Amino acid sequence: MPVAELVDTLSDGTKVKRRAPRMRACSEKDAKGKLCAGHLKRWYFFGDEVKLKYGKDAEIYRCEHCKTLYLPNSEEAPRTGTLSY
Repeated sequence: MPVAELVDTLSDGTKVKRRAPRMRACSEKDAKGKLCAGHLKRWYFFGDEVKLKYGKDAEIYRCEHCKTLYLPNSEEAPRTGTLSY
């Protein structure tokens, strides 16, 4: 199973990872080794540090429990466009 790789750590200690293909749940483990498994939700209201590093229109996902940030997988198509039928 592919693993989400650690890309960066922000100045406030927030981890930034790259999503594995088709990943929907957080893969972060706490101090005891327990898996977080929080749902990854698209995040639009990120701060200035994230805007500087990844751009103001970056596709960022955030875990609803531990607040770890995830960048999209480079192998998957971006989900930022509108749906076309």
